[in-house]
Amino acid sequence: MLTVVLLSAVGVLLLGACGTLRAGSDGAATATEPTDPTESTRWQTFAPIGVTAARLAGDRRTLSVDVEVPGPGKTCARGLKAVVTDTSDRTVWVQVTYSAPAGDTPRADCRTTATATAEVRLPSPLGHRVLSVDNFTAFTADDAAPPHLRLCGELGCHPAPTGCTPASYDQAVTALDVPNHTSRGDEHCDGKWLVFDVSSRMGPACPEGAGPGCGASLDDRWFFRAEKSGWNPIARGTKGGCTDVHAIEPAFPSALCADLPPLKRSN
Repeated sequence: MLTVVLLSAVGVLLLGACGTLRAGSDGAATATEPTDPTESTRWQTFAPIGVTAARLAGDRRTLSVDVEVPGPGKTCARGLKAVVTDTSDRTVWVQVTYSAPAGDTPRADCRTTATATAEVRLPSPLGHRVLSVDNFTAFTADDAAPPHLRLCGELGCHPAPTGCTPASYDQAVTALDVPNHTSRGDEHCDGKWLVFDVSSRMGPACPEGAGPGCGASLDDRWFFRAEKSGWNPIARGTKGGCTDVHAIEPAFPSALCADLPPLKRSN
């Protein structure tokens, strides 16, 4: 009788340690995996996949940030939190993190994304400062509809006014599909219309004249129209004068393009 009791106790301990025992096809007992995915999972801290929105409560200090995390499974992400890492008279920096199971292959229920919200209380009202979340996404309360904050674009939260200024020309270049190392030529601008040439280095990375293709560049001429969002590219080409732009926008002023020379590929 004592032997039976001891064997029963050992069986209970084994069940508790290994999960549920079930009979196999050959009658032998086999153990199933624990049902709780957190029991044997190694968790790692990550930044969110994306930051999509931010809101301020009526006190102008309680901040809610919507982010994308692995999902839609309930155990794909946990421990979501937002922390104020630094402040200045122009910017408030907030870092959002969460924990997710480590490993290269996510579980089947964690292969898409879900929206989660993290909250944090700012040390002082945001005011006109920029909110920088994870150093890559910026928001501002300026020109926003409370409680929402306005998501800032590639030109920043307060881009320079569209006009005949170097800062405005730089913004025009960012609207083009050109390499980062593209240089800008002389501008012809009247406040509503703009044209300038851009030159992109091509070929091998070597000093000009050092060998075939060294110093080669590809030149393009871009024409713009001023819009509320900034300089909008409307035409491109390499021909002299106004031929390229007038084929698309006849209203472009001839005074800005009539004397432009044709462009050639530089080698």
